[in-house]
Amino acid sequence: MPRPPAPATPKAAAPGRPKDLGKGMAILDAAKRLFTAQGFDGTSMDQIAAEAGVSKLTVYSHFGDKETLFAAAVKAHCDQKLPASLFESRPEVALRERLLQIAAAFFSMISAPEAVAGHRILCTPQMTDSPLPKMFWEAGPKRVQDAFGELLRSRVSAGELAIDDIPRAASQFFALLKGEPHAQLVFGCCVFREDDIPAHLAATVDLFLRAYVVGSAPAPGAHR
Repeated sequence: MPRPPAPATPKAAAPGRPKDLGKGMAILDAAKRLFTAQGFDGTSMDQIAAEAGVSKLTVYSHFGDKETLFAAAVKAHCDQKLPASLFESRPEVALRERLLQIAAAFFSMISAPEAVAGHRILCTPQMTDSPLPKMFWEAGPKRVQDAFGELLRSRVSAGELAIDDIPRAASQFFALLKGEPHAQLVFGCCVFREDDIPAHLAATVDLFLRAYVVGSAPAPGAHR
């Protein structure tokens, strides 16, 4: 009598399915819209799922929790407005022109309605003991400053800039770019005109170059 066939060996569990990039982008877009319109506390994962046209389980499988989704939305906003290519050294482009390109893109990013709304969210008392401010900082400003620092480092190596503390210089550049115009946007008392922005950006870049370009005279008491 023939022996019965041996039972099939069970297959190893398949790895988790790769995330659907289209759904991930839809979730991020929905999150940005809702966080902007309703704030962080006023937005639920159910609302984000409905806005994105996916299940709540799909939202959680992509981003884990609402705080992580908020940070991802910040990162996506930065990546869209300030792509990595903007911080490539590109030595064939004059330094002042390169800085003006970055300045224009950065100011456009921080003055967008969703960015202003996000800044206001982080300034609310509810955020005092929340992990969100740190997550926002690492996903947005820190990443931008680090990328800009690498650009500065390449221009220092090329002999165009003289900077001892590159992280400090990168922080100064973006703080100067924000200036009063960004504060006015956040406070809702904007008095500057769109026509004034190019002059503000150019003045900021020129001030930065006077401080750090090779051959410039440092201000009294300044250290290289």
